[in-house]
Amino acid sequence: MGLIAEFRIRCDALPLVSVADAVPDASITLSLQYNHGRQPLFLTTVTGGSESAVERALTDARDVAEWTHIGSAGDTRRYQAVPALSFEAQLGEQIDDLDGLEALATADAIIERITVTADGWEQLGWFADRAAFTAFSSFWQRNAGFGLERLTRESEPKRPGDGLTDRQLEALRTAYELGYFEIPRRASLEDVARELDISASSLSERLRRAQTQIIQETVATLWPPLPE
Repeated sequence: MGLIAEFRIRCDALPLVSVADAVPDASITLSLQYNHGRQPLFLTTVTGGSESAVERALTDARDVAEWTHIGSAGDTRRYQAVPALSFEAQLGEQIDDLDGLEALATADAIIERITVTADGWEQLGWFADRAAFTAFSSFWQRNAGFGLERLTRESEPKRPGDGLTDRQLEALRTAYELGYFEIPRRASLEDVARELDISASSLSERLRRAQTQIIQETVATLWPPLPE
């Protein structure tokens, strides 16, 4: 029986980490299009953040040769980026076992979601068995930083919101209880941040990532295709 894992890889050399670091109030998800030669295209969805700041960060990123704005829906924007570096050039200074990294591409696993953060990637993956997951996690434990958030059997149901971190749950719950989501609002962002003893910018990022996670698990799965 397969396993579903949610985990963090802490490695600032991973693709687009510099973009997430430059625009902390944006939520960035990434998928890799492997049918485009040896170097997969970066297909990136960005929610929130300043559009000009995001696009400036893409232009400045050492691992992006060129990028294209594909389209927008509300404050969500989609980009296609051509990598400037091979994985060897990108990760070679931080990861010694490049052969092991290449072997992961043929592992019995599917990485369903990649969220880019300021210090690495957060991922959700499906693994054929415990051995496949152990090979994957052991590689990153040896070569970077690996933190397991959740590990379940594929037959175990997952409720919407189960992928949220404890801090994201706390932020959502506190914002809700103080009336931040009511119309009109009974509490400001600063009020909620004060209650949590964090900065307003940190709270904004935490709420945005939590909302993006819930949307990806619910609304996004039902999103109809754009009309031709």
